[in-house]
Amino acid sequence: MQAGEIGLNPEPLAGNYGEMEEQNQRLESERNIPDPTMKGKVSRLLWHGGSVYDAWFSAASNQVAQVLLTLPTSFAQLGYPSGVIFQVFYGIMGCWACYMIAWLYMEYRTRKERQGHSFKNHVIQWFEVLDGLLGPYWRLAGLAFNCIYCLFGSVIQLIACASNIFLLNDHLDKRTWTYIFGALCMSTVFIPSFRNYRLWSFFGLIMITYTAWYMTIAALIHGQVPGVQHEGPVSKVLYFTGATNILYTFGSHAVTVEIMHAMFKPAKFKKVFLWATLYVFTLTIPSAISVYWAFGDSLLTNANSLALLPRDIARDIAVVLMLIHQFITVGFAITPLYFMWEKLIGVHQTTNLLFRALCRVPVMLPIWFLAIAFPFFGPINSTVGALLVTFTVYIIPCMAHMVYFRSAAARSSSVEKPPFFLPSWTGLYIVNIALCVYIVVIGIGFGGWASVTNFIKQIETFGVFAKCYQCPKTNAA
Repeated sequence: MQAGEIGLNPEPLAGNYGEMEEQNQRLESERNIPDPTMKGKVSRLLWHGGSVYDAWFSAASNQVAQVLLTLPTSFAQLGYPSGVIFQVFYGIMGCWACYMIAWLYMEYRTRKERQGHSFKNHVIQWFEVLDGLLGPYWRLAGLAFNCIYCLFGSVIQLIACASNIFLLNDHLDKRTWTYIFGALCMSTVFIPSFRNYRLWSFFGLIMITYTAWYMTIAALIHGQVPGVQHEGPVSKVLYFTGATNILYTFGSHAVTVEIMHAMFKPAKFKKVFLWATLYVFTLTIPSAISVYWAFGDSLLTNANSLALLPRDIARDIAVVLMLIHQFITVGFAITPLYFMWEKLIGVHQTTNLLFRALCRVPVMLPIWFLAIAFPFFGPINSTVGALLVTFTVYIIPCMAHMVYFRSAAARSSSVEKPPFFLPSWTGLYIVNIALCVYIVVIGIGFGGWASVTNFIKQIETFGVFAKCYQCPKTNAA
């Protein structure tokens, strides 16, 4: 059977994906007897994740990283009402798109495993799901958009590292700090898969939680700056730039399949992601509102909110924790690229971890270069959101779901059924079509125009390879 034939002639399936998961877990436990020594127990505790809790930590900490620091600027561009509405609306849209991705992943894996395929040493990725269900053209689309999105996602986090460390030590310019952190981020080559991010994702969520509530409380204690103004929205370009930055915030699904694959029970991920999004709301909405209330339109010329808050021990702790979290998020964003590269050169299933790590090194080099060339903290988020997140996270998953389940045979044999709040397939199609139309018109159309216009303005103002983006003149010289 060819890759694309599965979607054209779906075979009837017995049972459901949950039953298959339980069977796989029993077989896995029989094959792999846990190491009873203390070293084995510590290794399982700190290194070998895969539970729903691990997935929740990964989903929540990966969904909001450096973008937390740019959301107050989005509120300055949008105003209070639109800022809150867009966060809630795009959060709901993100959960729906993630649901579509999870559904197709379960469909693909169920069919493959019942055909005798084993994924013991192979991490399933989104482009493979599209290939297995819909054929090579969908594979190319998924591979291209996911690859570029993960690349720029890593670039953004690396830029954010330099921007934050500059708040603690301005003796070196941001470009020099980018050189340094690019070298440090090379260490991510040693982390085999998302299952090994257990400890990092746990502490990452604690770090982002501290930073968010520090921003909220510190802004309220600081109070409003003299002559503060809240005139947003002030222009169409800034309005749609801010909206697209929020679209980017809730579009972290480029690593959804990889996180699901790391789970012992991936069928539960759709609920995990929903709870992760609800938790993220408690971090992003209060911090964005309070910082915008305190500093108003001055945020329009400073995308990093921490730079506006008074320096004290609490702020320095927030900067350090955010810095570590962004380093972790570089790993989240770049790991799918490592997998793609390993598969391309044929080393993905090797058990020699040191050899795999050495093979991964070239992946970091273009990321390092682009972070140095375009260090536009904030505007680059919106541009990536408009041109990449729109397709990768929203349009391709919803379109793929509609195309795959276009026949009655495919719908009747689906491993997942429509949700209780939308029990008909017609309703699913209506939601998917409406979401795609909205994203094309607002996200790509208006959002793309505004974000690219703003991005070009940054290049004209600061130039490519800017030594110190949005720094005081003494440092930027």
